[in-house]
Amino acid sequence: MNNQQLIETLNNCVATCNSCAASCLDEEDVKMLKDCIRLDMDCAQICSATAGLLARGSEHGKHLLKECAEICGLCATECEKHAHHMDHCKDCAAVCRACEAACKAG
Repeated sequence: MNNQQLIETLNNCVATCNSCAASCLDEEDVKMLKDCIRLDMDCAQICSATAGLLARGSEHGKHLLKECAEICGLCATECEKHAHHMDHCKDCAAVCRACEAACKAG
């Protein structure tokens, strides 16, 4: 995967995590989803920061990939807990898994 593809994958993860968090807030039992919402926000933020650094060619971007992969994995695991009855979590889990793999390969 080239740098541009990695940046696109990271940005897709940002958008999907933000969408998932917003959708979780519209669910009936928001309190049950608090960990999911927090991880969505953490994942979106680390992916955004990483994408920005990589886009600028910063040497620090590559350093964030390990942390980014870890948080994407945690977010995917949490979303998978709700994927059976929430499509937004199912979609988010899949995107986070793909981003986790891309960060590990990057």
